[in-house]
Amino acid sequence: MQAVYHVLDNNYQIANMSKDAVFEKIDLSLIRVLHTVITECSVSRAAIRLQSSQPAVSAQLKRLRELTGDPLLVRCGQSMAPTDVALSLLEPASIILHQAQSMFGHKSTVRDFDPASTVLTYRIAATDYLDPYFLPELTLRLRRLAPHIRVEVIQLTSDLDYRRSLARGEVDLVIGNWLEPSDELHLGRLMTDDVVCLVSEDHPAARLPREGKRAWSVEQYLAAEHVSPPPLHPGALGIIDEHLAMQGLRRNIVVRNPHFAQLPYMVAGSLLVLTTGRRFCERYVQHLKVKIIRCPVSFPSMNYYQLWHDLTHHSAASRWLREQVRDVVKSLHQVRPPQRNDDLAVVPTKP
Repeated sequence: MQAVYHVLDNNYQIANMSKDAVFEKIDLSLIRVLHTVITECSVSRAAIRLQSSQPAVSAQLKRLRELTGDPLLVRCGQSMAPTDVALSLLEPASIILHQAQSMFGHKSTVRDFDPASTVLTYRIAATDYLDPYFLPELTLRLRRLAPHIRVEVIQLTSDLDYRRSLARGEVDLVIGNWLEPSDELHLGRLMTDDVVCLVSEDHPAARLPREGKRAWSVEQYLAAEHVSPPPLHPGALGIIDEHLAMQGLRRNIVVRNPHFAQLPYMVAGSLLVLTTGRRFCERYVQHLKVKIIRCPVSFPSMNYYQLWHDLTHHSAASRWLREQVRDVVKSLHQVRPPQRNDDLAVVPTKP
């Protein structure tokens, strides 16, 4: 019996020594490479994001393959795709990186980040509901202050699971409007806007008084033909229709279009009604035959937020990005559409 215990004890010590040997081969930078390579599905893009060289990342990927006994990335047509093992490692890697950031990254400040020399890619998922000039102004500001960065704007639609994308590090920031934003994420309120209706100047409601018995009624509003973007989540209603449903009301939506900036042009040439924020609508009243009118249904204010995950909460680069978003929103009231100087475009004719 003692011999059996001795054998078991030896096996236990060997197993522990084996685990220790594997653990000694792993460091935090390797886990960061693992997370980045899987999310990017590309060694070259991972190298850019990590501010490293492609051979160095390839060498670390080789180590990871040896440790896991799995290729992690495999060829799929013209691109690479993560294996099932790689996908199963993504969430644990995110947790480890977040915990390390919480332990040692709390002293990181925006002052530690030098936008003028940094090379990285910002991925921003956003709608264009806030203001048609918001995303162009944000992109121009980022490129001006950080000339070596890349900016990828991803359309925020029902096809994108933004919570999952944030948690996996596939998206750095999400910008949009919600009645109740997810409590799983960090948020910063960007602005609050009134809900109004945008109609053509020829729409019957445009000629009615704002108040009194002849004013546009709730019944007339609900029966009118409405244009709306699709909801941001499968099965959801969207902010406007969610509020109407809470009051037992439903409007007549005849057109849905995910390209929000196109909707005012549809309104201008039809009897469609667009219900959205005042600031967005004000951008179009100067150059389209449209009019802003009071909505007969009382809606709560429309709140716009930026959302981010714990994974990037203490990151100096991400904090700098959030500051730029906030500053651009604050300055939007000063933005005017660029005026064309026709004098510069005149080409002299030959005598």
